[in-house]
Amino acid sequence: MAAATTAGGGGGLCWSPSRNHDQSAHFVFFYSHLSATAPPPPPIVRPRAPMVADNSMASTSKEDPKRGQASRTQQLWEEFFSDPSQWWDNRSNKKNSRFPDFKHRSTAEKALWIDNRFNPPWVHARLSVMVQGQEQEHSGYSIPEASGKVARAEQLWQEFFSDPSQWWDNRYIKKSPRYPDFKHKSTHEALWIEDWLDLPWVKEKVATMAWGQIQSFSGLRSRMPDSLGNVSKLCQKGRLKEALHMVELMVRQNIQAPINTYVCLLKGCTRRKDLAEGKRVHALIVRTGLDSNSFLGNALINMYAKCGSVLDARQVFDSMPEHNVFLWTTIISAYANHGQGEEAINLFQQMQKKGILPNKVAFVVVLKACARIPSLEQGKQVHEDIIKSGFESDVIVGNTLIDMYAKCGCIEEACQVFNNMHKRDVVSLNAMIAGYAQQGLGNEALALYEQMKQEGVQPDNITYVILLKARASIAALEQGKQLHLDIIKSGFESDVILGSLLVDMYAKCGCIEDARHVFNSMPERDVVSWTAMVVAYAQQGLVKEALALYEQMKQEGVQPDIVTYAVFLKACASTAALEQGNQIYLDMIQSGLEPDVIVGNTLVDMYAKCGRIDDARQVFNTMHERDVVTWNTMIAGYAQQGLGKEAIILLEQMQREGIKPNQVTFVSVLSSCSHSGLVDKGRHLFDSMCKDHGVIPTMDHYACMVDLLGRAGCLADAEDFINKMPIQPNALIWMTLLGSAKNHGHLEIGRRAFDSVVKMEPENAAPYVLLSNIYAAASRRDEVANIRKGMSDVGVKKVPGCTWNEVGNQLHASFVVGDASDGLQLDPCRIDSN
Repeated sequence: MAAATTAGGGGGLCWSPSRNHDQSAHFVFFYSHLSATAPPPPPIVRPRAPMVADNSMASTSKEDPKRGQASRTQQLWEEFFSDPSQWWDNRSNKKNSRFPDFKHRSTAEKALWIDNRFNPPWVHARLSVMVQGQEQEHSGYSIPEASGKVARAEQLWQEFFSDPSQWWDNRYIKKSPRYPDFKHKSTHEALWIEDWLDLPWVKEKVATMAWGQIQSFSGLRSRMPDSLGNVSKLCQKGRLKEALHMVELMVRQNIQAPINTYVCLLKGCTRRKDLAEGKRVHALIVRTGLDSNSFLGNALINMYAKCGSVLDARQVFDSMPEHNVFLWTTIISAYANHGQGEEAINLFQQMQKKGILPNKVAFVVVLKACARIPSLEQGKQVHEDIIKSGFESDVIVGNTLIDMYAKCGCIEEACQVFNNMHKRDVVSLNAMIAGYAQQGLGNEALALYEQMKQEGVQPDNITYVILLKARASIAALEQGKQLHLDIIKSGFESDVILGSLLVDMYAKCGCIEDARHVFNSMPERDVVSWTAMVVAYAQQGLVKEALALYEQMKQEGVQPDIVTYAVFLKACASTAALEQGNQIYLDMIQSGLEPDVIVGNTLVDMYAKCGRIDDARQVFNTMHERDVVTWNTMIAGYAQQGLGKEAIILLEQMQREGIKPNQVTFVSVLSSCSHSGLVDKGRHLFDSMCKDHGVIPTMDHYACMVDLLGRAGCLADAEDFINKMPIQPNALIWMTLLGSAKNHGHLEIGRRAFDSVVKMEPENAAPYVLLSNIYAAASRRDEVANIRKGMSDVGVKKVPGCTWNEVGNQLHASFVVGDASDGLQLDPCRIDSN
């Protein structure tokens, strides 16, 4: 084909590497028409050619290199048009776009390209008026005849088809389209199927030839591994479509690729989670008759499972003629990883019934399925099978057993497995500490951590993640600080997850300044870190700081996620900051996030607490998804506004839609009945709560009933209700009765309620204030003085109350003081939210 390419004169359809400024080669596709009288038209895609291959380009001004290149290019074109005889004309026989169109005869560094982007605009006009061959007359370079090139190409193809054994077949091993498809063994002449000649009979005849037919003559089967190696490299580089296309070409030519080739393709599909391409590979496997191969079947099941199609994975499993332990294990793992633990356990039992002995991986997989359900009974049965199979001493199996027992709530069995392990690693430590943490045994988790350090086991970042969660749950500040120090010593202080957990740990321990210090010192912060800091402020009631953090997030370009927005909205709800809440919600919508059920619940709560009950109901009605929290929040909103009938109607609607009321639901409904004076309805709901709905009354429910009776003036009934409670009433119950006695001026019941509260909470100032108000309303000032003296004697002081108000998009906190002796004034303290 080399001769054919040179003889044709018009370029051709080929691939060529082009140069750019970073000297990296890439392939571009170009086409030029064959013509003896006119210069070739522009290519379809032309690479940016080198500007000028002249060393003088190095002297171009560093301040404006493009201007220097354009000036030098214009100078060369002027030199060319002044005497074309000094230049070679290569337009008709250049092999690819890298070669110049014109090259100086004596100074080889001087070269010109017609499609150079630095060419002056007048170049094409002047070239068009030149007669083709004018340069050749001076240069003595004759234009090859096109007909000769066509004839030579047809002759070469005829030689190829007459005896393919004399040609190398490079179609499946060529590294780029520039390389020929066929090359003669002796003369080294080359042929391209996709040539500029575009001979239709060539393509048709090549398509009818089997690849093996040519190889049988040329003896090139030894080159097949190179082609398969290219498939593997393409898969590793993520070029899955190219690799798959190469294998499809082989299949069309009746080439049987090895099994490892298809496994490589399936792994590539698995890494990219590309189900469509995976099905294409599956189709090739079926077409080549390899679908019954267990090795490929295992790879197919794994691919379908990892791509999210368990149904396809099961179909492949069922279609296999024989099932070995690897196929069983893979399909069991597919179901377990997709949350279908029951089916995974069922398949494991079927495998045992068919006489297939589980291997270590199968035991680990089914134990994880038992942990996710959770199913303690099945887990214990698997444990017995593990002992019978002799895998009880395996570290991985032991770690999985610890995890299974811990997640099933059997921490003693998990501890026993841990203690019986002959060899333990850091994963064993993490599994046991996580088990303690899941059961709320933070102190035991910390003790085990100290023990393992003494035994020389080096904790990893997962260990610290688990421990931080455990220590935050028990608010162990000193131990938390020690853990923080250990994290720094271990080199994990820059870990984003650990930083966020440290913020949470300090916040739960009440050390908000330490939490902010950790937050500020983090070298990298993600949205979880910001959310943790916002939650920390919200938990401490520092709403102003939380909202200020929102502004800082926007300034630093951090995009909140749906959880962060929900936290901010909740902070606005707690202070009735309606305007700021509306702005945050608007920001969320503009960011493209769709409000989920959590955000919807928070919006309902915010509008209800701000007194906008109609807006709350509108949000409630427009929510596409509602859970029991949604209904409880709306019912609580009605209760806060004293709309008891609406709350009861909503409760009935909730039951009609199949949502089961819980304890919180009845607290809200009973509270709404109390505020609306619906005594009989409240009593009926309290009675039906346990009988009809299976909800066991808690202290909150009893407090609601006492408040219901007390508000209605049935103080005797309320006191009798307290005395008949099946559980010991707490201070909240008696305080509720004392408040009702104060509202109705009942001295005797008020005094008895006061005595009960003081016995339980002697340092609480509220009962003193309420009883003092009762005596003051009855004009018994001596008793009032005695109560105030009693408060002073026991050192009880009234804590000033605080109310939040939003004025002009700013939050204000007004402190109200009931005792002038405290030295506090009634002046409001203004706090800006910005």
